[in-house]
Amino acid sequence: MTSFELWTTVAVFGPLMAALPALGGRPYLLRVGLAFGSTSTLASSVFLWIGVATQGPGRHALGGWGQPLGIELWVDGFAVAMLTVTAVVGALVSLYSTAYFADLLELELEESPGGRGARHFAPLWLLLWSALNGIYLSADLFNLYVTLEILGLAAAAMVTLAVTRQATVAGMRYLIVSLTGSMLFLLGVALLYIEYGTLSLEALSALEPTGPLPAAALAAMTVGMAAKTALFPLHAWLPPAHSGAPAPGSALLSAVVVKGSFFIVVRLWFGVYGGGSPEALTLLGLLGAGAIFWGSILALRQTSLKRLIAYSTVAQLGYLFVFFPLMITESGEWSADAWTGGVLLALSHALAKSAMFLAAGNMSYAVAKDSLSAISGVAHRLPMSFFAFGIGGLSLAGLPPSAGFLGKWLLLRSSLEGGHWGWAAVIGAGGLLTIAYVLLVLRYALDRKEEKESMRQVPNRMEWAALLLALGAVILGVRAVEMVDLLLLNGAQPW
Repeated sequence: MTSFELWTTVAVFGPLMAALPALGGRPYLLRVGLAFGSTSTLASSVFLWIGVATQGPGRHALGGWGQPLGIELWVDGFAVAMLTVTAVVGALVSLYSTAYFADLLELELEESPGGRGARHFAPLWLLLWSALNGIYLSADLFNLYVTLEILGLAAAAMVTLAVTRQATVAGMRYLIVSLTGSMLFLLGVALLYIEYGTLSLEALSALEPTGPLPAAALAAMTVGMAAKTALFPLHAWLPPAHSGAPAPGSALLSAVVVKGSFFIVVRLWFGVYGGGSPEALTLLGLLGAGAIFWGSILALRQTSLKRLIAYSTVAQLGYLFVFFPLMITESGEWSADAWTGGVLLALSHALAKSAMFLAAGNMSYAVAKDSLSAISGVAHRLPMSFFAFGIGGLSLAGLPPSAGFLGKWLLLRSSLEGGHWGWAAVIGAGGLLTIAYVLLVLRYALDRKEEKESMRQVPNRMEWAALLLALGAVILGVRAVEMVDLLLLNGAQPW
């Protein structure tokens, strides 16, 4: 067994196997499962990174059966980058969850609905983690569909873990959107198979799909993935779902779960279809611009802390689609700046947004409320959480030395070099709006008008997890050379 075969297997099946002991429901079994899942995925991402950096892309035909009959895994720079950031976020959120749910886990199952929810977090998250890794490594459309379905079902269940009426309604809405998106994706898969008789991403790319049927397939799959990614105007399900879930679930849903469908869209448009049409790329960019402005405006109008961050997610996901029209230059060439900038923004968003949700979870945990007014003065009691929220927010705004700054700078440079002043204006205005709603939260947290005498003690693990994720966004910006080299190694079309 080669190194690629070993570590791709560990990446996909490690969290899945770790979910088995977690199903036991006892606190120590949950911790064992989370520890094993985190360790196996971190190790696999490190060794796959080394393998791709030194040997180039690799493939693994499971059981020795490759295309067109078997299941094949493929790992390149883009896949490793997403795998690594998911491993880092997942490991720290897993650590956070062991403290966040500690009180509930001590309750008997029949005594508390919250206790039941806490026991279900670990197996659901590990199943979801396995599905995400499967998406990053899948080399054919049908495997993408299977892992996408697992991801959607586990994520919808995670939304309901708060065991409230609002969370149940939000989870059901999420489930309906997720299933609808999956059905549209499956329709596109069927159309491509009818036309070409293969589902291999590499084979489809070599065939250069064009014509009415492949175009209809791409449209169906893109709409389905846009709904799952909560791209404006298909975003209405996201704020109630992400704000209604427990803090660890909110962090995962916002930071990495929506990246699975985004990853598939990028693979389809630039790995299979070679960029599609300029008009379609412009449309995706316009939808992304709409998301930036609409999400930011609604974030500024919120009185709930978690809901503000959830609408911020809608806005920040818009940047991941603004880079689409910048990917192909007027001469028809691939833009290295737009490619690395867009992916760096996706990675930075995962780290920063998970840090913000965990920091917000710490504040809400301390005051037992989620309103902005309730966190008045909390910065003086929870300086680490305040610092983590601030660093994460400034990374989203694109201030140096964070990876968010580098990603936006590369997108701006790509826009200006191509004469696309409109996209540059959207990126700049979005950054200013981000600063506005981040400072809104920080102002409330610094306000000493209402002293909190009976503030709940926040465990150190919860504060450190949020801070380390925020610092991760800064470290990624400072050490971005290695990540850029990895992304440029294969480009957007790795075949």
